[in-house]
Amino acid sequence: MPAPLEGIRVLDWTIWQQGPVASVMLADMGAEVIKIEERGSGDPGRGLTRSRGISLELPQGRGAYFESNNRNKKGIALDLKKEKGREIIYRLVEKSDIFVQNFRQGVAERLGMDYKSLVKHNPKLIYANASGYGPKGPDSAEPSFDYLGLARSGIMNIVGEPDMPPLGMVGGIADQTGAIMLAYGISMALIARERFGAGQELDVSHLGSMIWLEGLNVSTFLLVGKELPRHKRSEALNPLWNHYRCKDSRWIALAHLQPDRYWADFCAAMGSPELASDPRFADMNDREKNHKELIPILDAIFSRRPLAEWMKILEEKGDFIYCPVQRVSDLPSDPQAVENKYIQGYRHPVLGDIRVTGIPVALSETPGSIRLPAPAFGEHTEEVLTMVAGYSWEEIAALKEEGVI
Repeated sequence: MPAPLEGIRVLDWTIWQQGPVASVMLADMGAEVIKIEERGSGDPGRGLTRSRGISLELPQGRGAYFESNNRNKKGIALDLKKEKGREIIYRLVEKSDIFVQNFRQGVAERLGMDYKSLVKHNPKLIYANASGYGPKGPDSAEPSFDYLGLARSGIMNIVGEPDMPPLGMVGGIADQTGAIMLAYGISMALIARERFGAGQELDVSHLGSMIWLEGLNVSTFLLVGKELPRHKRSEALNPLWNHYRCKDSRWIALAHLQPDRYWADFCAAMGSPELASDPRFADMNDREKNHKELIPILDAIFSRRPLAEWMKILEEKGDFIYCPVQRVSDLPSDPQAVENKYIQGYRHPVLGDIRVTGIPVALSETPGSIRLPAPAFGEHTEEVLTMVAGYSWEEIAALKEEGVI
């Protein structure tokens, strides 16, 4: 049985991360994604060779940033400022289902690449826009990057403890969230076209995506009029919903939302059964009232053994809810991540045997797959123009001569 999006063609005119990752998600599920890059400069993500002091360079001119955001795609390079370059796009649009772009407001219109221009060539086209702040409002035309998506959404004031300044997050979290929402929106538009026969334009932004990601936080303020506060680890009102440092400086997280069910067994497992009968900690209300006394006690207990020993004790002595606080470097050896192929091996034609992030959605009958590396710059231009757009080799030679491709 084919992958769910096999036979769907996507024109991907996006740069950096938010747009490219959305089209990767479609490509992973079988769509044919054609990445369109500016003939002269290409996706600026190709040039991101360092991040936070870490080299992202890979062998033979490859880069981890671009590779991660553009797998399973074919790549073409065009001069869209030339009329014949735009004509190539129009011919491709006639034979495509989806067009994705994430340039600053006004760029697509100036180049004749906006929805109104392209829908003339394909009335059933799904045209997807990714932006920082949405298509309407006073800041709709303002540029945005991931860091501003974090800042404006409020999430920088949610993470961390109360006495900390606003905290950033590494790795493009707003971009990734916006990409997921963009792929979701495109999927909904595909279903709508299947049911009702019409294409449409859709918009997704950093701001809207991050507000949705923070749903409970935002909804609480909207409905109750108060923000859910940051809290100090040392002052967690439910000490069994907290994380603790072990002897080897690794951390363990507990997540008992109904702590009274587990308290007595937990105390026994910790080797401190007397805590269960301590009137200060008798039930969840008492523990909340006296949390500043209890947490140092639990800190001292967990500091006696390394993480692996506590994991084994909790596994053997009760039905507890816990996990290690992992580092990113722990994920490739996490048996759950490996077994479910959230991290999986891949034979890259240039880099050899590597491991990559897997596909987070597992479909039993129509699974996605990782088939292609990120394209070299303009790698598939001739293939796409001949096989998809219908250009002859004589026309391709002329386009090369004119600097269009």
